[in-house]
Amino acid sequence: LVESGASLCGCGIKDICRDYGIEPGPEAFDLGLASYLVDASAGTHDAADLERRFLGRSTPAAGPEAALVAEQIAETLRVELAARGQERLYREIERPLLSVLADIERHGVLLDAAMLTRLADSFAGRMDKLVARIYEKAGEEFNVLSPLQLRTVLYEKLGLPTKGLKRTKTGVSTDSDSLEALREHHPLPGLILEYRGLAKLKSTYLDQLPAMVDRESRIHTRLNQTTTATGRLSSSDPNLQNIPIRSQDGARIRQAFIAPKGKVLLSADYNQIELRVLAHLSGDGALAEAFAAGMDVHRATAAELFEVSPEKVSNEMRRDAKVVNYGLIYGMGPVRLSRELGIDRARASAYIERYFERYSGVRGFYDDMLGQARELGYVSTIEGRRRYLPDMHSDHGGRRQVAERVATNTPIQGSAADIIKIAMVGLHARLRSEGLAAVIVLQIHDELLLECPKGELEQVVGLARETMSGAADLAVPLVVDVGSGANWALAH
Repeated sequence: LVESGASLCGCGIKDICRDYGIEPGPEAFDLGLASYLVDASAGTHDAADLERRFLGRSTPAAGPEAALVAEQIAETLRVELAARGQERLYREIERPLLSVLADIERHGVLLDAAMLTRLADSFAGRMDKLVARIYEKAGEEFNVLSPLQLRTVLYEKLGLPTKGLKRTKTGVSTDSDSLEALREHHPLPGLILEYRGLAKLKSTYLDQLPAMVDRESRIHTRLNQTTTATGRLSSSDPNLQNIPIRSQDGARIRQAFIAPKGKVLLSADYNQIELRVLAHLSGDGALAEAFAAGMDVHRATAAELFEVSPEKVSNEMRRDAKVVNYGLIYGMGPVRLSRELGIDRARASAYIERYFERYSGVRGFYDDMLGQARELGYVSTIEGRRRYLPDMHSDHGGRRQVAERVATNTPIQGSAADIIKIAMVGLHARLRSEGLAAVIVLQIHDELLLECPKGELEQVVGLARETMSGAADLAVPLVVDVGSGANWALAH
């Protein structure tokens, strides 16, 4: 296909390129990808779904007919892409990314399966000790992972308060938010959360990953372009994007992702990219000034919230300010903020108000996004990616509130997603054009992980910084943190 100059047209082009080691071609048209850009929230974007949506077919086409049906859908989607202003996004970002993702998936990353097996045994021992402590604090034995039994222990036997907690069809919730809210009242909820965390890591990673490696001890995730409404890539089979970043247990798991002999793993991670995108989109002078001066933005926010000078900001103040900075991006209100920080709602509301007083441009930006969503029915990223929000005019208050939160955070999250996709395409091309053996082996939201020969390290570090920091022309600097080591934990 590469030599003939032909281009693929159909669904699942990335998978074909990965499995057969071919290029999609200069005019490749992936139907699912185009459908995703037309409306990311339309549902699934596989062949059967597209035939049902665009042609009204209940039975997917097969054989020679499938090619004719694919071309019919392609023509419709080309018109839709143009009508919705998504042609350039497809042509310059998403289509070139097909080849990058195919190469990442085909190459995989080396895994020390024996290390994970040993770690699984360690986790099992810790979980046994936790169960004993849980029984002690509960005053009885019960199935720790049973919501029904846990509900009985927490709310009936121990009589813990239920005011403000979510309720399900079967009673008061025992989800993570509820247990977090109950931490201050009794030690049992904290122990349950710790046990659940270990159990999830063990079942998701330690028990499963060793069985998923190929004959060369490499593991191959799938990076999906059409599953998130914001434009972010997702990871599946296995999901390698949900390993806790800052916990010791997450670091232990990352130690099992290793570099082959003579190579290192290189991590290139955008520094606070969503806050930098917010500074750019909002035009807020105070936020932009902090980034331009190379200040610690969380510390600067803490100084404003707690009305102290930056040098008097404590680590706890900075942590709280970080929750506020990122919480407001994700639409966090005073109720959730009070729970996250362990403060009353009035104080949480005061923090939010003080934040918007300091960063008035951010409030103006949020108001503008809400206005655009109500008027146009969608919001856009820096690169023009659209997210349609029909619930902005819903009579259902809950749905409307969700749409409003999405309207304010999608331009930020989606722009950050666009930027790292541009960086991936650019870095992949530079590594090839300069004849380097280094390859991208994973993308974890704002981080790229590369496998790099030791002799190329200095050059590849320079290329990664240059390409990633130049992926967008923002009003504030794009800063890239780079590290390297024998395993992912040391590199990150």
